[in-house]
Amino acid sequence: MPRSRPPADPDPDPGPDLDPDPDLEPAHPHGAHPDPHGSAHHEPEPRRWTALAVICLAQFVLILDVTVVNVALPDLAVDLDLTRSALTWAVTAYTLCFGGLMLLGGRLADAFGARRMMTVGILVFTTASLLTGLAQNAPQLLGGRMAQGVGAALLSPAALSLVTTMFHGAERTRALGVWAAVGGSGSAAGVLIGGALTDGPGWRWAFYLNVPVGIAVLAVLPALVAARPARPARLDVPGALLVTAGTGALIYGLVRAGDQGWADAVTLLCLFGSLALYGLFWLVERTSRAPLMDLRMFTRRPVLAGAFLMLVATALLLSFFFLGSVYLQHVRGHGAFRTGLLFLPVAVGTAAGAHLGSRWVGRIGARPTAVGGLAVAAVGCLPLTALDAGTPVYTVVLPGLAFASLGIGAVFVTATATALALVEPQESGLASGVVNTFHEVGGSVGVAVVSTVAAAGIDRGTPGGFADAFTLGAVVAAVGAVVSLALVPRGKPQLSGVHVH
Repeated sequence: MPRSRPPADPDPDPGPDLDPDPDLEPAHPHGAHPDPHGSAHHEPEPRRWTALAVICLAQFVLILDVTVVNVALPDLAVDLDLTRSALTWAVTAYTLCFGGLMLLGGRLADAFGARRMMTVGILVFTTASLLTGLAQNAPQLLGGRMAQGVGAALLSPAALSLVTTMFHGAERTRALGVWAAVGGSGSAAGVLIGGALTDGPGWRWAFYLNVPVGIAVLAVLPALVAARPARPARLDVPGALLVTAGTGALIYGLVRAGDQGWADAVTLLCLFGSLALYGLFWLVERTSRAPLMDLRMFTRRPVLAGAFLMLVATALLLSFFFLGSVYLQHVRGHGAFRTGLLFLPVAVGTAAGAHLGSRWVGRIGARPTAVGGLAVAAVGCLPLTALDAGTPVYTVVLPGLAFASLGIGAVFVTATATALALVEPQESGLASGVVNTFHEVGGSVGVAVVSTVAAAGIDRGTPGGFADAFTLGAVVAAVGAVVSLALVPRGKPQLSGVHVH
């Protein structure tokens, strides 16, 4: 049972909530744990930097697959005769399973060993990538994407566990910096690689590309990473299934509403069913002896703020990729490769925003950076609220998206810094797991919502609905900025060692 909390401080803004709870077990990213014997008792791994390169290569293809499919959507629709809802699921099925099962993947890495679970994750992801590339219809495509997400959920936390156990001290900070850079570049590379492959050998190669990478990692990993003993760990499988099913029902209801309306019986059943599943998840987590997600973390103001910021930022960014790709190709007639190139300013804007955000968080604090970043994102969306078939791409569409992504990049850094740097060290792993889960789930929900709002334009290849979707994006960013004023703690978190997905 959670312990009672002390009376509220009369100060309406007490700053960072650093209320440590001795009942919370120490944990680490995605459920990974550091070396229990400490760095002083282990000789450095002789091939640790080579191993890091291989591990980061595996992580790179996981992140790349979040966005690589976006530019290929129109070709997928033609080749496999996909409806708008199927196109939406082509994006969200992967992130749904990735995010929903990530914390379980961390527990499995503890129970069976990080190297073993990384190997299983690579095997599942690689096989699923091959099957996705071979898909001949919507069920095969979506089944493959879901299996890719399962493999990613097993691979990513195990990989990060290996990084945190192979490196110590200052080397660990540098290694985690490399990990974070790979994660950030993967999303940007996805749209470029996806466009090049779709316009070249075809969209199937966006998935085939993962196969030789996976085989290479499987071949060299045992020689580079020593097997470590597994730890006894309880597995909260019901919790993982409930939170994934709840999010899946929510996304299905949102997507169906675009075709059948909000009053449709199945739509309402799915939306209310998702609430019921989330309620069951809450009950399971409160009563479990080893909960997947310790819900007491949400009483930590920094963690709650970080999760909120990550949810909003990821929802906005992946929505931009989804809407922009369909608009540029379906409505404006651009090819896949040209569309990928046109997204380069968005990728650069996100990276630049993250760089500036890391400076601003240290200089002016997390709250002003979060509010400012979301305000910039809202302003960037404004020119797109009047989007039509003749809106200039180079002087209106791209500058708007690039400016909005600048703000979103700053929010990403603020989310991670707030959640991880303003909580007690022994709680950083739990906070990391929460924030990274919201990263994937936010993308799934965001794409589902804008797909429903822009349903008419996506179905008919007309500009109808796109302006409304970007208007919603502007409103979400503006409301997020207002909420951040009250939710994000004051203070200047230290970013050393902060690691992001």
